[in-house]
Amino acid sequence: MLSIATFLQLLKESFRDLLPIVLVIMFFQLAIIQSVPPHWLSTAIGLTIVGVGLAVFLLGLEVGIFPVGEGLASEFAHKGSTFWLLTFGFMIGFGTTIAEPALIVIADKAAHISAGRIDVTVLRTVVAFSVGFAIVLGVYRIIKGHPIHYYIISGYIMVVAATAFAPREIIGLAYDLGGVTTSTVTVPLVAALGIGLASTIKGRNPILDGFGLIAFASLTPMLFVQFYGIAVYQFIDPSTTIIPVAITQIEAVEQSFDFISILKGLAGVVTDVLPILGVILFFQYIILKKPIDNIKNVVIGFTLVIIGLDAFIVGLEMGLFSLGETMALELTKYDNNIIIYSFGFLIGFSTTMAEPSLTAIARKAKEISDGKINDFVLRLFVALGVAIGIALGAYRIVVGGEIVYYIMAGYLFVIVLTFIAPKYIIPIAYDSGGVTTSTVTVPLVAAIGLGLATNIEGRDPLIDGFGLIAFASLFPMITVMLYGVITDRIGVKGEHEKEEIHINEIRHALEEVDDINLSTINIHGTSKNHSYAMDFSAVHVIVPQEKKEDALIAARDEGARGVTIKEAHGIGLQEMDNFYNRLHSSPSDVDLMFITKSSNVEAIIRNVVKELDILDGKKGISYSYPISNLKGLSLRQDEL
Repeated sequence: MLSIATFLQLLKESFRDLLPIVLVIMFFQLAIIQSVPPHWLSTAIGLTIVGVGLAVFLLGLEVGIFPVGEGLASEFAHKGSTFWLLTFGFMIGFGTTIAEPALIVIADKAAHISAGRIDVTVLRTVVAFSVGFAIVLGVYRIIKGHPIHYYIISGYIMVVAATAFAPREIIGLAYDLGGVTTSTVTVPLVAALGIGLASTIKGRNPILDGFGLIAFASLTPMLFVQFYGIAVYQFIDPSTTIIPVAITQIEAVEQSFDFISILKGLAGVVTDVLPILGVILFFQYIILKKPIDNIKNVVIGFTLVIIGLDAFIVGLEMGLFSLGETMALELTKYDNNIIIYSFGFLIGFSTTMAEPSLTAIARKAKEISDGKINDFVLRLFVALGVAIGIALGAYRIVVGGEIVYYIMAGYLFVIVLTFIAPKYIIPIAYDSGGVTTSTVTVPLVAAIGLGLATNIEGRDPLIDGFGLIAFASLFPMITVMLYGVITDRIGVKGEHEKEEIHINEIRHALEEVDDINLSTINIHGTSKNHSYAMDFSAVHVIVPQEKKEDALIAARDEGARGVTIKEAHGIGLQEMDNFYNRLHSSPSDVDLMFITKSSNVEAIIRNVVKELDILDGKKGISYSYPISNLKGLSLRQDEL
């Protein structure tokens, strides 16, 4: 919802999430390196811009991207055209990945380090095609209703098998690109597509079937890039390659932040978002031939996403990128490797907690799980997985070792936990590996990995420098599944589950009470009715016609909420020999029947007797009796 209150709440949460990053950087800079970082003012300004940009970005997601993504998925599901639905999925995957900033950063670095043997454009095209293929495969799975773990486990086996044939120079890069492809913009839209599709197709569960597309988009690039590496290193002569001059986002920090560079950055973000917008407009107006609902909100949402994401990237460049690379260099100068592992752990945790994609997905997981998944706790477990992964990845770089053994062991844990963890958490766990490596994490983690591999003797940046992102993508799957196991063991329930349990407890309690009087009451103004263990009684007041209004007021003042009015005759039978004509004369009395809670009876009768003065037996009669098996009475909700 677009409102100032929503934005202020998101702004508050954004700065809360950035606090861990600030604390980690300050601790290591002041306590370990023991120096004030250069350009500390620009760092502070950059972090402020990051907080504001993150809040604007999340607001744009809620207003524009999520609704239109879910709407398209719903329309395609109702249209019943599998071909167009799969085509839409492919184009969304390809279009959002080919212009992914994090992919450009890593591809440029890989081309530079490999002396041009890896071509930037070809690598990006291969990765984008693999993501498009992944979305097609994931959408097909949702349509067919197949369990996700069959696909994922088969994919892991194929990735590991391909590793046996792939050159060492490509393995770490391939694993890293599995996490790079799921960007800040791609993740929410792909997630909305999956959830919207699973919510529309009959027999599909949004939490079991809706999640998982991101997991497919993280897995297939590992496989496709390894195939690309096999082709490159077997069939391309290195003497024919041209060494590129790579300028990454990290290196661009050294350039001045003038007005022109800011405009170029904004244009770059627009370029990233335009393929998504183009795909949406094409399918909405050309294929579906329907206008977009609330087009104003969609335009505002996409505009906010562009502005927020641009501010987010600018703030990171000003505040964190160069600082992270410099700190990685400084930390390698110490003999104590524990410092390096601790920095990797804490920086992984803090950057993940500030990841906008993770925040968006965690909110969605909480919403469709009916509160069973706590969004903040889910983020904590994902951040813990990233922290462990980066620390372990740093350990691998420091001590040496083949990355494939670490990855295979991690996949083995994932497979085992897949059969132990509750079903609802498995697709979310698979997806969590992709949402952790995006705008914040990728450049910073890549800088740390390449910085360590460059400055540690005996390490090759191309073979050893890549891989930290792969670790940061793998271990959140393990920790999130453990989160599901823990919540399942301690009995965490969703809101509807809690309500059902409460109703069942009441029902069982009532069944244990002997001879209980259940009354079924209609809720006034609704179609709902409920059964209560409540005692009701009927109060009759027989008075002359002229006293009817006084009796009604007296009863109402003491809790009566409705009345049944009947005509009444009052005659003395002993004083009349022939009363036939009297029975057919016009009635002079009325019988007022009030059905009320038994606790109100005494007060109603007392007040009627007092106000009408009927104790002398000439102005009326009042009496009551209990009612059993009452049905059909209507009461307001507040009266119950």
